[in-house]
Parts: sequence; structure tokens; C-alpha cells
Amino acid sequence: MTIQEHDLVVLTADIPEESLKQGDVGTVVLVHRAGTGFEVEFSTLAGETLAVVTVPANTVRPVGANEIAHVRRVA
Repeated sequence: MTIQEHDLVVLTADIPEESLKQGDVGTVVLVHRAGTGFEVEFSTLAGETLAVVTVPANTVRPVGANEIAHVRRVA
């Protein structure tokens, strides 16, 4: 499956400098170089943006049809 703008993606690795953890869900806001990387926005469930980060393609994956979101507190 090709990841496109506005798709939900799941982090496959922590990004400690942004307080993001593997399993966090974000929205792709920009696709870089035909999918070699992505600009992803991570937000709280209330809609507050926590971070917008550029990540390589190997650190995110598409959300699966049979998955359910999990909640964690952020600082």
C-alpha cells in the first residue's frame, strides 16, 4: 500500500526528541521524494498538535484495517 497525504500512519520507532513513541498515530501532511520520507503531524485526541516531524519511510507504516487506537498521556 502506498502512503499518501492525509493518510494515518503508525510510528515503528521512538522519536525521543519529540516525545513520540512507537505505536503513536499521525497524519501525513507531505510526501517527500516519491515516498522515501514523510512529513507527519502528531496530535492529541483534542486536536492539539504535538509535533510535525520529517521521518524516513522505514519509520512509519500504514494503519491496518483491523487495528484499534491506544491512548497514552503526553507531557
